[in-house]
Amino acid sequence: MPDIRMYTPDGPAAPVEAVEVATGPAVNAAAGQIHIGARGSAYVPLVATPEQARELAAALLRAADEAQAQVKDTYPTVKAGELRRGDVRTGERVITVDRVRIDGDTVHVTWASDAGRHWTQSYATDADIDLRRRA
Repeated sequence: MPDIRMYTPDGPAAPVEAVEVATGPAVNAAAGQIHIGARGSAYVPLVATPEQARELAAALLRAADEAQAQVKDTYPTVKAGELRRGDVRTGERVITVDRVRIDGDTVHVTWASDAGRHWTQSYATDADIDLRRRA
């Protein structure tokens, strides 16, 4: 699996850290476990079960969404007719495009919330929709 390059919070002059991820048996992970290691001035190894790794990934995704929501000038704006499954709308909550159906000059968008709710809204094809993230 590829290394993920990250910077330390000390600033751009700090050395680049690399996070490595491997499935066991490898390094200090047994079969059925995931090894996560951070290389830098010291090496920090972690071992996780698949469930713990999924929980960490979900927490990182939520944190990334929250951090990205704070940077409002980076939002892309697209026309309703250009929406695609997986696009995430701006706002306090994560709302994702589940389905898009175009009927003439009207776009029917089915949204899914992070709480599992679904609803459909209709827009003019050329209506501007602010997104937090493109799929």
